[in-house]
Amino acid sequence: MTAADRALDMRGITKTFPGVRALSDVDFSVRFGTVHAIVGENGAGKSTLMKILSGSYAPTSGTIHVGGREVHMRRPADAQALGIRMVHQELNLVPDLTVAENVYLGRMPGRWTFLRRGEMIARAGAVLDELGAGIDPRERLGNLSISQQQIVEIAKAYAAEPRIIVLDEPTSSLSEHETAALFRILRRMRDGGIAIVYISHRLKEVLQIADEVTVLRDGSRIETRPVAGITAAEMIRLMVGRDVGNVFPKTATRIGASVLRVEGLGDGVRFGDVSFDVRAGEILGLTGLVGAGRTEVARAIFGLGRIATGAIHVNGARVTIRSPADAVRAGIAYVPEDRKGDGIVPAMSVRENISLPVLRRISRLGRISRSGDRALAARYVERLGISPPDGERRVSLLSGGNQQKTVIAKWLAARPSVLILDEPTRGVDVGAKAEIHHIIGELVAEGMAVVMISSELPEVLGVCDRVVVMRDGLASEPIDRPHLTEERVMELATGEEAA
Repeated sequence: MTAADRALDMRGITKTFPGVRALSDVDFSVRFGTVHAIVGENGAGKSTLMKILSGSYAPTSGTIHVGGREVHMRRPADAQALGIRMVHQELNLVPDLTVAENVYLGRMPGRWTFLRRGEMIARAGAVLDELGAGIDPRERLGNLSISQQQIVEIAKAYAAEPRIIVLDEPTSSLSEHETAALFRILRRMRDGGIAIVYISHRLKEVLQIADEVTVLRDGSRIETRPVAGITAAEMIRLMVGRDVGNVFPKTATRIGASVLRVEGLGDGVRFGDVSFDVRAGEILGLTGLVGAGRTEVARAIFGLGRIATGAIHVNGARVTIRSPADAVRAGIAYVPEDRKGDGIVPAMSVRENISLPVLRRISRLGRISRSGDRALAARYVERLGISPPDGERRVSLLSGGNQQKTVIAKWLAARPSVLILDEPTRGVDVGAKAEIHHIIGELVAEGMAVVMISSELPEVLGVCDRVVVMRDGLASEPIDRPHLTEERVMELATGEEAA
């Protein structure tokens, strides 16, 4: 690879923070017109390396060449001026603005105080058409689905005529069907000569979209290989330094009586006539394309959404749920999809987060028992393997996988009969994913009923006993494990067969 072929050449990149070496002598090169994936566990150094590339951090040592020329970036604006654009996992868009306004946010065409709106709409439309997106540039962004908003985020980067685009977990909120549409756009950009850096925990996607892959572990580059010469199992071994085994293990359990049963549930808007049950010792999967109504059903069962029709039964008794407090009293717990926004209180410690749902239980005469509080947290920190094992550590300082374990611990402390998990492994590395599945397996082995919402089909097929597929707010009949196939689920999810 000659210097002229290289869009990016980072050599000997080291980054040291007080007491911590985040990166150690990392080499990373990307060619024009290729997709280069970076994989590694949380804490491997992926984010630090990309923050150096985006100008947010300066390297402690090492050199960076862009297009064959050595550069020194002191701030994000320097990286943008060099044609480097970042597409973050959390969307950086304004819901109340139009698609066109979001695409050209900060770069709207005009002179002095006059905005050339017609020109902006036409240019945004041309960009979207070039990407094959099929999105109206005049549409309010907040009216679009998450997958369409993700495409607008990419169009925003593409409209700046970049030489290098970095995508951080771009499919974390997308189904496989929507991911395929995104990949068509990325291939079009790659064929146009753009260098694409693709960061993902989904190794199947890396094998589908990337030309090369670099594995990071503990702040060091372990290996760079053509994707054509590597398997998912090899990537896992390189990422964790050991064989993880089956990423989606199925724990054999004894399935008992129905714990949660919903009949004809509907909110009058997003979903209707949804019926299913989940039994003790069972994992019931709830899947479908993003926007199908899965999360809305879960939130309604937990008292976070409106219930207009239908009934909910727990352990054979009908219950009325108007709030999360009602749900918790009925024995229902819910781990939300957005762990940072809805699952944890970032400024609080691990101990305080775990204790939140059970403060009454560990209090006497209105005062929290400090010994009871600490003992409760210590028990679940040890049981779930939260790392570091420090209940006083602020939860925002933990990795994504350990934050997710904290959210699960919080609701296990409430001693529920049924646990609803919404995308429980979203955005966590392969090692933490295996640990979370092991925790779920232990819970059902103890007789808990689990409802798991997931967009990741291998996860659904790997761990669930039965699966309900949703489309346009309607639910299929449960599919038993012996009849579960990827093709069957996608037929129901996409409407090729009536749900």
